[in-house]
Amino acid sequence: MTNLNAITFKQLRALDGVVKTGSISQSADLLGLTPPAVHSQLRVLEEQFECVLVNRTRSGGFEATAAGMALLQAFETSQSALAKAVDLIEAMKNGMAGRVVLGVVSTGKYFAPSIVARLKKDFPDIEVVLQVGNRDRTVSDLAAGKIDLAIMGRPPRQPDVVAYSMGDHPHVLIAQPDHPLAQGSRAQAADILAEHFILREQGSGTRILTIRFLDQLGEGQPFTFTEMESNESIKQAVIAGLGIALISIHSIVEELKSGRLRMIKADRLPIVRHWFVLHRADLKPNRALDTVLDYIRGNGPQFLAETEIRDLLEK
Repeated sequence: MTNLNAITFKQLRALDGVVKTGSISQSADLLGLTPPAVHSQLRVLEEQFECVLVNRTRSGGFEATAAGMALLQAFETSQSALAKAVDLIEAMKNGMAGRVVLGVVSTGKYFAPSIVARLKKDFPDIEVVLQVGNRDRTVSDLAAGKIDLAIMGRPPRQPDVVAYSMGDHPHVLIAQPDHPLAQGSRAQAADILAEHFILREQGSGTRILTIRFLDQLGEGQPFTFTEMESNESIKQAVIAGLGIALISIHSIVEELKSGRLRMIKADRLPIVRHWFVLHRADLKPNRALDTVLDYIRGNGPQFLAETEIRDLLEK
């Protein structure tokens, strides 16, 4: 059985460097070591685990085996934990100074940068790092401790979190401006289900909401769809007439105002959810994190442009 106490960060950095650069010599330059020293660290690590951690590629470089990748993922998590410990100590020493990693689901990218910009202006000694990803990635990063705070539409069941509502999160059905269903009258369920839909990728919260909406609307009736990996791609596909889509209104404000997209009116629409800012329940916030959390909670309606959104929905 592998002795955990025998594994060193020096060995793990050597493995990480070789996999990232694909070369022992380049890894040595990166780490400030000699190639024999890097090779020795790898050899000792593989002897401890009694398995191969890197393989030669056809091009002559190196890539991680499945075992090597598992070890590197653990190394990344441990580095993240250590970085958070260093940040916590600095926050304790300097009061309001610190570092907060804010994870935001991809739909939130339309307002999250303004939150970070405002924080930077009002709290220049707090570094706020913004990470944008789909729902699955954001929840995974939250569970792994890679992010401190998250903004998303529906709090996850796991990990356990403490969540605070920021404000309304309406989802609307959109079509190109001259689409028959987007001319003002309320569309019927059968007409909506007959349309071709543009869906987000697996793991997207918007996709989950769309599937639920269509299942409720048609009681399980099948529908046709095309899958795309971003809101931007979906908007362009709808504008081009490829289909219709259920999407967060926060992602289409400019397109609605310019007339490039139009909402379809129907029963059950808009679907109003909430935006939440949250953190893991077992997290003990430092002063910098508390400051960021309180700031986002206190300015939620302003960040979400609730007045402008309400005006668009009432048109």
